Amino acid sequence: LEPDVVVRRQEALAAARLRMQEELNAQAERYKEKQKQLEEEKRRQKIAMWESMQEGKSYKGNLKLNQQEAESGASTSAVPKSKPNKKPLRGGGYNPLSGEGGGTCSWRPGRRGPSAG
Repeated sequence: LEPDVVVRRQEALAAARLRMQEELNAQAERYKEKQKQLEEEKRRQKIAMWESMQEGKSYKGNLKLNQQEAESGASTSAVPKSKPNKKPLRGGGYNPLSGEGGGTCSWRPGRRGPSAG
């Protein structure tokens, strides 16, 4: 191989390494910024929770409401369906284990001991 080809190849390799390193540094910088924003958001939520707790309000409910608002802002297509109030299938007095209430046949334990035959 000719020396000038080797030198050019090494220079190209060094340039590619430098470019990749710069890209990696940029990605790391973006990631740091994102993490910083997330930490700030968490801190704000904690402060809001603490303040509402000091006022004597239910801070967990507020937190859930804030999360739901954020989720609904992200996706408006999902609409939760409200379930109608269902009546129970059987009356309250029905208990299949006791044998009382609503059953057509009552359960009786089998006879113990040897069969009379």
